[in-house]
Amino acid sequence: MAALKEFLKTTIIGGLMFLVPVILVLVILGHAMRLAAKIAVPIAEQLAFTQVAGVTVATIVAALVLMILSFLAGLVARTGPGRRLSRWFEDSLLGSLPQYRMVKTMADGLTQVEGASNIKPALVSIEGGWQIGYVLEVVRDGWIAVFLPQAPTPMSGNVMYMPAERVRPLQMPIGEAMLLIKRLASGPPVR
Repeated sequence: MAALKEFLKTTIIGGLMFLVPVILVLVILGHAMRLAAKIAVPIAEQLAFTQVAGVTVATIVAALVLMILSFLAGLVARTGPGRRLSRWFEDSLLGSLPQYRMVKTMADGLTQVEGASNIKPALVSIEGGWQIGYVLEVVRDGWIAVFLPQAPTPMSGNVMYMPAERVRPLQMPIGEAMLLIKRLASGPPVR
């Protein structure tokens, strides 16, 4: 009985720790959309049409306003004071949220991998089959360090050292290989 009580307690607390930041982000986005709508509604009223593909023009304009504001905020964030403010905000508030840290780590990793010119996609022979991987470096004596991602997350997986004859470089950009890995998780297309 005590084990069940402990399981329920930790599961509920874990669920709350997950839901509170998610709900907070959704509430903030909701407020941001309402503020953007105050700007968007007068603009949308000037247009001759009210809907595009079932979505109101005001909603589309509000989303565009948010994107423009995000772009401008990004420009400010590139300045010295902007970087210091961003670092302070992350260290004092967002850094304690596990979901924020996870998303930030994944985004940073994705940016680094897509921007890295030395990481190349390849087919790697594993257990009689072939898997898409990334060549990290040619070590020596005919060995290659490869990263084998797990679908659908192209940034999680294992690093392995493989004989060169079991690695076949692919002629595609790393971003295309990552997209292919994401698609592999959904299985073959239904016909």
